[in-house]
Amino acid sequence: MPRGKRVNVDRRQARAFLAKSDEFLAAARASKEAGRNDAAMLEAIHSAISATDAVTSALAGVRSTDPDHSRAADLLEEIGPAGEVGRHARQLRQLLANKNAVEYRSRRTTAAEASDAIKRAERFISWARDILAAAKL
Repeated sequence: MPRGKRVNVDRRQARAFLAKSDEFLAAARASKEAGRNDAAMLEAIHSAISATDAVTSALAGVRSTDPDHSRAADLLEEIGPAGEVGRHARQLRQLLANKNAVEYRSRRTTAAEASDAIKRAERFISWARDILAAAKL
């Protein structure tokens, strides 16, 4: 499995990444309410990426800096127990699969797709919050 670019971080920075995740999620919800479905989906994806940084920072003191965001999912799988963390890495990959499409293709995101991305991000962030609480961060 490719490692990608990584940087060591102070585990206490996990809270800052979680705060960013919450901010992106709030922006996703606001964009969805305003009918900006492409923006809503992209912001939901970015919220999950920031939540991943929070989890990997909390558990291992490292986060991905690779421009290929799938390396963040690889790191997530690498640092945690296969079951739970693996399931969430798959959830991240499902969100990431939409990132290039929403950013670089002409097809527009539907309201249903934006809502689905937001729901997935909400579940992912809830899990990240639980990880940080268990790590006492």
